[in-house]
Amino acid sequence: MSDQATAYGGQAVIEGVVIRGRKTIALACRRPNGEIYRYREALDSPLQRSRLAKLPFVRGVVVLWESLSYGMRMLMRSADVQLEDPQGGAAPAEAAKTGMGGSAAMMLPAIGVALLIFIGVPYLLTQLLHAVITSSLVLNVAEGIVRIALFVGYLVAISFLPDIRRVFAYHGAEHMTIHAFEHGDPLDAAHIEPYPTAHPRCGTAFLLFVVVIAIVIFAFIPRVNLIVDLASRLLLVIPVAAIAYEVLKLGARHERNPLMRLAIAPGLLLQAITTRRPDGGMIEIAVASLEEALAGDAQGSAA
Repeated sequence: MSDQATAYGGQAVIEGVVIRGRKTIALACRRPNGEIYRYREALDSPLQRSRLAKLPFVRGVVVLWESLSYGMRMLMRSADVQLEDPQGGAAPAEAAKTGMGGSAAMMLPAIGVALLIFIGVPYLLTQLLHAVITSSLVLNVAEGIVRIALFVGYLVAISFLPDIRRVFAYHGAEHMTIHAFEHGDPLDAAHIEPYPTAHPRCGTAFLLFVVVIAIVIFAFIPRVNLIVDLASRLLLVIPVAAIAYEVLKLGARHERNPLMRLAIAPGLLLQAITTRRPDGGMIEIAVASLEEALAGDAQGSAA
């Protein structure tokens, strides 16, 4: 498997798939009239122009921020496509305006809510036991266990929503298509369908690594008071994410190593929740998105 092949990855959006290439971000999604909407743009990334951004433990933070930023933009664009007239008309102007201008305004509050739920709630719940359990180590480990339970419970809960199940099926299509591409197979349904829906470089696996690594790091932080404890956890989110990204890349690069297979196994198991077997039309969308990313990268290289 070449390093160029492993540079490609993506995410599922509404009735579609986003693929990030080496120099291009691409989107393909199903229009209400059944046609395929295709879109691509050049990546504007510090990773392309800064040696500092490429350094281990720095690149993970850059990629995480870009994934959130581009992911939100492409999600809003896919939502706009679903508002098109089924006869082929354009999306309403107001929806298009929201899709272009609202992503940054929506992203920061969403991150804030996620941090409140997955950082604040586990800490506050375990802090209630402080009168009974005086050991910060024990409380912090319990906090981590609560955080894992919240994370998995959230994924299980949303997996019952019909719209989310379709997104998870597109997620599976994206993984299967990337598997085929990484193995040099033709990008058609016959060669893609045998592949699993789980992939070691999945964002779900990354988030699980974040939660587990946080347990290890947070365990040794003494509890002082509410403000100091929550501030220290929030400040450590970035280095924890940076470490998780390096572990994820290492595991994907050496997935045949027995130790690495053991490390990535929980992330692959968790994808039994966040992916579903796609139908042929979903695979077609994933292929279209990858084709757009490859075309954009080829065009950028030629230029």
